[in-house]
Amino acid sequence: MTMSSSSQTGAVSYQSGEEQTAETAETARPAKPAARAQTKARGSRKSASAFRTISEVSDELDVPQHVLRFWETKFSQLRPMKRGGGRRYYRPEDVQLLREIKTLLHRDCYTIKGVQKLLKERRAGEPIVELESGNGSAEKAAARAVASGVTASGAELDPALRETLGALLKELRELRKAMAGEGG
Repeated sequence: MTMSSSSQTGAVSYQSGEEQTAETAETARPAKPAARAQTKARGSRKSASAFRTISEVSDELDVPQHVLRFWETKFSQLRPMKRGGGRRYYRPEDVQLLREIKTLLHRDCYTIKGVQKLLKERRAGEPIVELESGNGSAEKAAARAVASGVTASGAELDPALRETLGALLKELRELRKAMAGEGG
């Protein structure tokens, strides 16, 4: 209960807790989830070439901000611009690279060391992973391992094993084609 007084009349009025809560609720700031939703909506209106803040990238990729900062320490190719106070601004290329890193780590089960090796070996501008999920991701991972000689865990493939796996992969693809021809 609060008490207020009027200087002219000397009258004292009392306000119940409910009235006070209703009054302050109108002037209170919006809750964080609502503010986050507004930020998300604003972020979707940005140009594809616009720079993004760490919170926008975090929301877009569904990766916590502390993980994005950790990945910056592990992947030297990832270099967001930093402004006064250390505020990060991610270029569209940075966001694309983060998307690829997330896919390799989470979907394709690569280790950080394995992703580092893939990033080192790739040519500039060449994607390291196809981002579409679904059928064939295991086949794509096997094809990458055969092509690069590196497994998802970052281990080197023995040349003889690499050759055997390549032959098996080719045979499996031929079988898939033959089966698709029978069913169609």
